[in-house]
Amino acid sequence: MTITDPSGPHQVLPTPSHTVGPFYGYALPFRGGEEIAPLGHPDTVTVHGYVLDGDGEPLPDALIELWGPRPDGTVPHVDGSQRRDPATGGHLGRNGVEFTGWGRVQTDADGHWYARTLRPGARGRNAPYLSVCVFARGLLVHLFTRIYLPGDEAALAADPLLTRVGDRRDTLIAREEADGAYRFDIRLQGEGETVFLEFE
Repeated sequence: MTITDPSGPHQVLPTPSHTVGPFYGYALPFRGGEEIAPLGHPDTVTVHGYVLDGDGEPLPDALIELWGPRPDGTVPHVDGSQRRDPATGGHLGRNGVEFTGWGRVQTDADGHWYARTLRPGARGRNAPYLSVCVFARGLLVHLFTRIYLPGDEAALAADPLLTRVGDRRDTLIAREEADGAYRFDIRLQGEGETVFLEFE
């Protein structure tokens, strides 16, 4: 007679951390997630780029979350990013007026993402930046980083985080393009890997 251990590896069903993902693309993206700035606001900038794996290949199923302060450096405390219709429960999207500072963007089939937001203002001793959270295949835990926008070189030179990462600081600073657009690629590993932050 053979006794089978019900807790053996061949008997245990896979959990979400063991299965092939990602699953977040099913429920997390929402219409207008990339349009963070109110329509027509004069301080609007566009930040865009690619999410790249260790071989430099773009990921078509990554998800980016962005947070940023207002141009005066204050953090918004308003609802509105994912408003719901109280009658139907359906998603209404942004109201187009209030700036929540938060957005969620899925990469397209080419691994590209973009967001329209307000140019962030400086807070404390930090140069102005956008906070970023990256979800992607192969990541059991999401990654945090920052996007610094060029323009105030003195503030960038004095920023505590940029000073600490030394010669890798360029992986946190977007490249300026024409007409208020900035390019920021996120490299998950390998040569030119983006600096990622760990919070305790």
